[in-house]
Amino acid sequence: MRIVLLGAPGTGKGTQGRFISETYNIPQISTGDILRESIYSKDEIGNIVKKTVQEGKLVSDNIVCNLVKKRIQKKDCNNGFLLDGFPRTIAQAHYLSSNKIKIDYVIELRVPYTSILERISGRRIHTKSGRIYHIKFNPPKIEDKDDLTGEPLVIRKDDEKESIIKRLKEYEKMTYPVITYYIDKEKFGTLRFFKINAVHPSLIIKKQIDAILKNDFIT
Repeated sequence: MRIVLLGAPGTGKGTQGRFISETYNIPQISTGDILRESIYSKDEIGNIVKKTVQEGKLVSDNIVCNLVKKRIQKKDCNNGFLLDGFPRTIAQAHYLSSNKIKIDYVIELRVPYTSILERISGRRIHTKSGRIYHIKFNPPKIEDKDDLTGEPLVIRKDDEKESIIKRLKEYEKMTYPVITYYIDKEKFGTLRFFKINAVHPSLIIKKQIDAILKNDFIT
């Protein structure tokens, strides 16, 4: 069971990815984790990755793809894997195909951008503990104050509306060709592509994904 999970920021990829990984006993592989591990290794590639990240640049497709390939070759991927948010570009998708890395399912989580803005921009963080609140869905007892300490809550830079809009535009530009690529591949029967309305509660989405992976999906 080799799965690609796609979705813009704020669509719940992390939650659903953990569910798939735990339910089907396959590793959840994200490029963020792989890059952090590479930096921690302090080898030649790790040093390049660290320097690139510190300069605020994107790590090259070539490095990312090779790290993903190396990760997939580990024993825990023998029975399958979940690629969380990878491939993000058409070049990365072509890399998987050219290296004969077979994909069985592509699942795209879709949420209207207005809902994503509401989800992310409403988050408030207690920086010392990492506790997360939401002004609508999980508000603190006192506005903008942590429930336990009474200390101020903050908005992360990535959660500011301008930053979210920029990230969504980048996602659309890079990932739309990837989605089209996999839809075309489904026409040739090489994989199965599913689009899920991720506005629904998490439990409903989990049930839909479970049905998909058991070949019993009901639209």
